[in-house]
Order: sequence, then structure tokens, then C-alpha cells
Amino acid sequence: MTTNSAGELHRQGRIEVVCGSMFSGKTEELIRRIKRATFARQRVIIFKPQIDNRYSEENVVSHDSNAVTSTPVSCATDILRILPSTGEADQRRYDIDVVGIDEAQFFGDDLVDVCNELADNNVRVIIAGLDMDFKGKPFGPMPGLCAIADDVMKVHAICVRCGALAYVSHRLVHDENQVLIGEKAEYEPLCRECYKKSKTQDL
Repeated sequence: MTTNSAGELHRQGRIEVVCGSMFSGKTEELIRRIKRATFARQRVIIFKPQIDNRYSEENVVSHDSNAVTSTPVSCATDILRILPSTGEADQRRYDIDVVGIDEAQFFGDDLVDVCNELADNNVRVIIAGLDMDFKGKPFGPMPGLCAIADDVMKVHAICVRCGALAYVSHRLVHDENQVLIGEKAEYEPLCRECYKKSKTQDL
């Protein structure tokens, strides 16, 4: 925030993306930033896709059980409909300071436009999501979000086979669908070399 000549606080919109493999601490970092904003008495709201109910129907929960209250939505455009706002579309003001979005890879590509809309209207947007799927391919809207972001942080898990920095989330069960909600029984973080070996073993 900056202060204008009249002494009023002016919010500056921005987009922050936290990405990486599973078990890398993406949600933990999102929660940390959200808690800091809350401590600073900023108005905060968090969204997550309805499809992700591994730990809770409503809360955003990290793998080590840290949690914050969130609003589940079925699609990205629901975010704009839910947020309190004033004014018409060309002069809209959202009555919120910070919007957090977890598991962003499960939303459609329209999430990119939603985040731009918020940032252009002076909202800080913090996004956490998988940058790649279990095949090592870019996942959902994440490439577009990384492209428009003001700041991108890539976090890393540790490869469970060799201890190097993990590169991708290797799927342990046979399911070719891109979206498979799972945990340690379904996925393991692997470095590039161990992932290459695992693909050979899976053939």
C-alpha cells in the first residue's frame, strides 16, 4: 500500500504465485502469507476448488495440518461473483485487500482473467498450485498464471528416493486421468533422474 497526497491508503494490486510439486510446502507458504496479511488487519478471503476435499470440505489445509478458513467454489468466475464489490464493471472496486487461491491447477484457464481482474482493481492475489501434473506436463492455468504474475516462487519437496530436490509428483497408482486427488498413498515427490528411472520401471 502507498499513501496518496490526501493521506489515504492506496492499495496496489499484484499477483503472487507459489508453485512446485506435491509435498513442497505450497499451501504452507500460502497460509503464511495469508496469516501475515490478517495480522496486519487486511481484509482477506481464501478460495479453493470444491473438488479438493482431502482434509476438509471448507478449510485450506497443508500437509502438516495447518489450516485457514476458505470458500470452496466450482469455477474461477464464482470468485468474482462472491467477492464484495461496488461500482459498475468499468469502475468496479472490490472491498477486499487480499485474495488467496489454493490448488489453482484444478481451475480452468479463465482463472488467469479472474486474477488479472482482481490485480487491476488493486487486490493482492496469492496463488498456490502444482505447476506440473504426474506426467511432468504443465498443469491447467498454472503456466498462464506464472506468466502474468508479479512474483513467482518455486518451492521444492525432497526426492524420497535419493534426497535431491524434487522435480515432479510421481503417481504410484495406475490411473491415466490428469486429475486424481490423492496423498502419500497415491503420489511421491521425485527428482528428475529418479523420475526418469520410474518411468522406465512403469513400462
